[in-house]
Amino acid sequence: MNPAFPSEGILVALWLPVDSGGALDRAALRRHFTWLRECGIHGVMALGSSGRFPLMDVKWRRGALEFIAELAEGLPVIANVSDIRPAVVAELGRAAKGLGLAGISVMPPWFYRVGHDDQLAFFEAAAEAADLPVLLYNFPELTGNRIAAGTVAAFADRHPMGGIKQSGGEFDYHRELIALAREKNFAVFSGADTRLPEVFELGAAGCIGGLVNIVPEYMIAQFNHHRRGVPMEIEPTRSRMAEVGRIVDRLPLPVNVMAGVEARGWKAGADVCVVSAATRRHMDETVSALRESFASWGLSPGPCAQPFAASAG
Repeated sequence: MNPAFPSEGILVALWLPVDSGGALDRAALRRHFTWLRECGIHGVMALGSSGRFPLMDVKWRRGALEFIAELAEGLPVIANVSDIRPAVVAELGRAAKGLGLAGISVMPPWFYRVGHDDQLAFFEAAAEAADLPVLLYNFPELTGNRIAAGTVAAFADRHPMGGIKQSGGEFDYHRELIALAREKNFAVFSGADTRLPEVFELGAAGCIGGLVNIVPEYMIAQFNHHRRGVPMEIEPTRSRMAEVGRIVDRLPLPVNVMAGVEARGWKAGADVCVVSAATRRHMDETVSALRESFASWGLSPGPCAQPFAASAG
């Protein structure tokens, strides 16, 4: 039986290491993914923003989906099929269906301005091609096109909607989306990795984040405490996630995730973007600062840490 679309949890926006020739480094990804499973992640977004999907061609993306489906072994996988080209969205959606994945994720197309009606038609075409539950993905800082609440509601009324991922600077938009989700019966996943206690208090179902690649222990601890009522010493996770955020925010996405993966001790792979000498220096400084923090917190790429014991209070 194929995994169901996740209704809650901490899902990794999976980092995809490549070798010097641009091929997916399968051995490095397998090692990292095995560790993430041991840490207790609840699912995967494949080919998301942290996976650098816009830089990969369609054949590469299909091959990556096939390998991730193999690694997942029962964990739900949401395939991000986003592209400015509708034919590519449809092709990747059909591939996700053929692989038995839990659902697809789709952003609005970018570069050109796309309003409500055309966004809705774009999302509907993606849903019909894949014939899978859909996670809408709002990240207007990347796409230039915000998904309005009215578009979300209209789509939820017409197609199987698993949820929406809310990313970017508009944190208060979580409130409106969560209220709509209760009415329309879908899940809101946040991309605000470092503000999970706040989004859980608002009623978010979970997080799909790049920092799950780096500090899954803290994020899963926060989920278990706020969503499942597990008693534990939660304040250290809050302050440490804030520290991780402060350090990685020195760099833009996706090189910030790359630096974090390297700092945690995993093979981050080769650059796909053109990176300046100045950015490379900032990356080296970020890796060094993160390693210092991780060492002081007892985090390593070995067995997944269990950093905060349960308590009665």
